Order: sequence, then structure tokens, then C-alpha cells
Amino acid sequence: MPTPNIHLTLVFLGDVETGRIPDVRASAQTVAAQRFELAIDNVHYWRHNRIVWTAPKECPHPLLTLVADLESALKNSGFRFDERPYLPHITLLRNARRAPAVQTIAGIPWHIADFALVQSLHRDNASVYEVMQNWPLGAGKISGD
Repeated sequence: MPTPNIHLTLVFLGDVETGRIPDVRASAQTVAAQRFELAIDNVHYWRHNRIVWTAPKECPHPLLTLVADLESALKNSGFRFDERPYLPHITLLRNARRAPAVQTIAGIPWHIADFALVQSLHRDNASVYEVMQNWPLGAGKISGD
């Protein structure tokens, strides 16, 4: 995965009509959450779509709260999205031929201080993610819980 494409999806909306983008922005604006730290310490493999991904062993409560608040705001604005339980993950490699040799890694701390609205674009036969807007999180203590 190219470095600029590394991200953690909070809510995947799919294709959104251009005219609805202000509604997404307005929904995100209502979310008030605190900064936190995410410890990336596990590596996984989805055989069905040949993706290697990484994630925290345990999802911190502030992340679950951020996702729930964002989902609620988007639902109130009439957006629909997958409502399966949230599984934080970061795609590292697509079209992997096999699972990685390691499943646990030394924890990589990721200080989460904001969240963003991102659009996926296709350029030169590749996906490129472009940040449309960022929202800062509150200045609370950075911690895993």
C-alpha cells in the first residue's frame, strides 16, 4: 500500500452524490470526541480477497465512541452504510499470495488527533485517497482507554 493511502476507515459511505457532500461535512462537524492513542500490534490475512492487514489487538473505547457518534450523525442525515460491528483495520497489501509469517508485532503507537473526510479517486490505474476536510479531536489526554 503506498504510504499516502494508509488509513483507518471509521465509516465507509461508498459513492456519495456531490450534492450530499455538504451533508457529510455537517454531520462530521457535530462529532465531539477526545484524542487517543491506537496501538497497532496484530497482522492478519483475509484469504478470500488476499489482503494483509493490521489492527489493534484491542479496540480502544475512544475509537468505538468516535465511530458510534459519527454513524449516529450520518444516520440522522439520511446516510446508509454497513452496520456490522466495527472492525478497525489498516490494509497493508493487496493481492497477497499467502498469509504473513508473523501475526503479532511490537506495538506501533498511532496518536489520533483528528479524523477526515476522504474520497477515493482512480488515477493512472491506481486508487488515490484525497483528504477533503479534517476535524480535530478534543485536547484530552492521549491514551488507549
